[in-house]
Amino acid sequence: MFLLLSSQLFLQPLANGLRSFLQDTPVVSIMAFFAIWVMCWLPLVAILFMAFKWEFNKFLQLKPEQKIPLLVSLYILVPVILWGYQQLNLGSFTEYGLVAKLSLLSSLLLGLSLGIIGIVVVFFLQYICGWCYLETANLKLIPAISLPIFFVALFVGGIEELVFRGFLWTKLQEMCPIWLAAIISSLVFAVLHLVWEQTETIPQLPGLWLMGMVLVFARIVDNNYLGIAWGLHAGWVWAIAIVDTSSIISYTDKITDWVTGKYKKPLAGLAGVSCLLTTAGVLYLL
Repeated sequence: MFLLLSSQLFLQPLANGLRSFLQDTPVVSIMAFFAIWVMCWLPLVAILFMAFKWEFNKFLQLKPEQKIPLLVSLYILVPVILWGYQQLNLGSFTEYGLVAKLSLLSSLLLGLSLGIIGIVVVFFLQYICGWCYLETANLKLIPAISLPIFFVALFVGGIEELVFRGFLWTKLQEMCPIWLAAIISSLVFAVLHLVWEQTETIPQLPGLWLMGMVLVFARIVDNNYLGIAWGLHAGWVWAIAIVDTSSIISYTDKITDWVTGKYKKPLAGLAGVSCLLTTAGVLYLL
């Protein structure tokens, strides 16, 4: 009993001091979040590799569909870790722009609509210009894949917005101006995509950074909530994933792929960048 009481008397001030330190030093709080996130994920990675009998030295060679369990196991940890931060008074979901309000749902639907329409317009204009054509035989694949991809896109978009436009951007504002926080959080967002794929991601880095900036602007426009940003992100992921998975679009090579998108990725080309800038313009008018 004496030992228990002594340990409590010793650990309580230590815990309070650590919490105060994290509250006063946002950069350490940010680093701690990402460190905890990775450390909690690694055991899950090991379990998945053993369950699917994958080889650890062939992580980079995994197919996109094989990486989905890894992504889900990584992203599902985020709400738990941020809940822990909230219990320690190191931040809250409300501060990060995630609130249980009907207005969040309406903003989410608005963002989804803008995101999907933007991608449709991009491919329609390329079709009109003769830069791509429609594989009509593959249209029949869309009904079967649309709903599963939608839920994945909604999940991915929500978690990434919570991390990068929610937690990270909010924390960075505690130590630098809002515009610098936007630049840094968007840069981190872009660079971390290299974890999943390198060759096709490198040409997309400028586009991913710009995407992050537009999504920060979406949060600002949405009264600091994540609804529109979440919807935009999910809408873009959903629309592009459907195009990629169903292979309904083929390119004619009548123009350089730096316009249509290197490796058939819109963000790696002028088309995707134009879509992002146009979206920012629409948000400005809201």
